[in-house]
Amino acid sequence: MSESKDTLKSHLDELKCHFTWGLQEKDADIEELEERLNYQLEYLNVDSKGRVYNLLAYVNHLKNNNTEAIVNLQKSEGILWDSKVLETDIKYLLTFSNYAWVHYYLNDSESSKLYIEKINAIYTQSKGIEDLVQSETNGEQGWALVNFCSQYYEKAKDCFEEALKANPDDPEWNTGLATVVYRMEDFRGRDWPGFKSFSFQLLQRAVKLNPKDSVIKVLFALKLQQLKKQEEAIKYIKDALELTPDLPYVLRYAAKFYRRAGMFEPAIHVLKKALNITPTSGFLHHQLGLCYRRMLIQRERLRRVYGDYRGQDTQAIKNLTERTIFHFEMTLEVKKSFLHAHFDLAEMYIRSYQHKKAEETYKKAIELTTTPEYEKQQVHLHYGTFLENCKKSEDEAVKHYKEGLRIPDQNKHRQECEASLRRIASEKLERNPSDASGLALLGFISKENQDYLNAMKWYEKALSDDTSNDEYLSALFDLKLMLTK
Repeated sequence: MSESKDTLKSHLDELKCHFTWGLQEKDADIEELEERLNYQLEYLNVDSKGRVYNLLAYVNHLKNNNTEAIVNLQKSEGILWDSKVLETDIKYLLTFSNYAWVHYYLNDSESSKLYIEKINAIYTQSKGIEDLVQSETNGEQGWALVNFCSQYYEKAKDCFEEALKANPDDPEWNTGLATVVYRMEDFRGRDWPGFKSFSFQLLQRAVKLNPKDSVIKVLFALKLQQLKKQEEAIKYIKDALELTPDLPYVLRYAAKFYRRAGMFEPAIHVLKKALNITPTSGFLHHQLGLCYRRMLIQRERLRRVYGDYRGQDTQAIKNLTERTIFHFEMTLEVKKSFLHAHFDLAEMYIRSYQHKKAEETYKKAIELTTTPEYEKQQVHLHYGTFLENCKKSEDEAVKHYKEGLRIPDQNKHRQECEASLRRIASEKLERNPSDASGLALLGFISKENQDYLNAMKWYEKALSDDTSNDEYLSALFDLKLMLTK
């Protein structure tokens, strides 16, 4: 690399854009992300499209299509032109920075330098409002992280909080912060160690600052529903549906609201309407599957209480089971990285005694490369439970419970992995108090909980019964090393 190119690269590394924000291809399903962004371009308002075109340009780059990336950046720039935004406005920083990087990868150093000059001109023009420039770049980074994948939500939250320090009333950054905190609460729920209902106040403020944003209204309605404020929640659902009756994002969250309220028919009606608009939406198929599953559970409960009149319940249960499985299967056909849909489908296969298909589904979940660490615990717990209870393979189950315990995130899934291992160890030791595998399991649990002295004690007891076991000897050696450090 020439000295000139070295210098250019160092300037590029200082830019604030998708190429410098650590968006890793391995963390996202790129094909699914591209499809999702194209849907957003079709249905979101024009103000959000420039941001989407920029992220789509970065996705094009990841797919080695820098020519198409330029086309999408031109579309983003065109939106600013149409809005009569001056070229020296800070709104151009993101697009110009991405332009500079894409031209660099196209080996067009001159064009890359030209955009760096334009960026420098914006910074020169922005003397005295440096805080607002920083707010702009932090806010845009927050949206990029939110839209890329769920693993980046924590970082996105930090970015929006930084953006709001200099510009506390900015509607976009308030909406971004409320959205990402709501998703973190909703995805992790009470498994999230720091769980509190922070998003209520954030959503309330975002709705106030964005009275015409139907998506933030429907998220606020879902939060109100969680907080048992049903009447107020329904008001916001109705407002959102009146504002944008055909917006898929509003329809799908409204359906989620109806499903949670036990209003399955309205939920299914709204979901089918949304599915006609976006037929390849994994989220919509998943929500339909959840509706049919809830209806199935209710029907099974009624049959247990009142019996089966002329086989009607049996046929209804069969139909609901088939519909549920169909929609969960469709979910994974269009969104292979949807982890919780794997759990839901596997559970339905188990209900219908299709154990081979259930195991295949769990294996696919294990093989996903985009799963965050805290969710990998859940995969190992679910698969381990299946192996123990359905396949009657305790040894295989233990392997997965151990993998779940090895992940240090403290949540209920880790606790359940530990409880399963303790139960299995206890059962072994009840049958034989000197059972080496039972004693070693207790040693493993103590070791993973950083109780190294107790771990050594258990492994030493295990070795007294199984003196040449390489696994126990290795564990004991590692523990002694840890204690001497």
